[in-house]
Amino acid sequence: MFIQTESTPNPATLKFLPGQTVLEAGTADFASTEAAEKSPLATRIFSVSGVTGVFFGNDFVTVTKRDDVEWDHIKPAILGAVMEHYQSGAPVMEGEDSASGHAEFSGEDSEIVGQIKELLDSRVRPAVAQDGGDITFHGFDRGVVYLHMQGACAGCPSSTLTLKMGIENLLRHYIPEVIEVRPVAV
Repeated sequence: MFIQTESTPNPATLKFLPGQTVLEAGTADFASTEAAEKSPLATRIFSVSGVTGVFFGNDFVTVTKRDDVEWDHIKPAILGAVMEHYQSGAPVMEGEDSASGHAEFSGEDSEIVGQIKELLDSRVRPAVAQDGGDITFHGFDRGVVYLHMQGACAGCPSSTLTLKMGIENLLRHYIPEVIEVRPVAV
């Protein structure tokens, strides 16, 4: 098994491409060892000292490390954990599929929210996945769109610029009701 790695715009995050499907649909974000209990793969990765976050996309695993840890020191152990997992035949996720996605929304602005979600799915999320992350809709209130950033996007130094200059401009261009885009922590 050959696992490729790619850097991301977030220096604390590295993208691992195992050459196989990681999740059939959606994404999964693990911010702690406790959150990773439902995933044998995430649990293996969290066993590597210095790992602070694990994120799964369709064909990649994004790992975030502590700032005081060097990639040269932990990358081989993470590669080993991913390889061991796939060789073991264990599932990536146990039990129900907990793939995350957009928050549900109903109300008078549901048509606007539908347009926002469509633009996020067609224009934003594929580009963000290339960088090892995901951005999902969290809410809409009085012209403000709230988005949840995951994987390489969470804590990325350029995430504010991505939100303001990229996503906000895109949404405002197509949907006049959108005034601003803000990140939200879940």
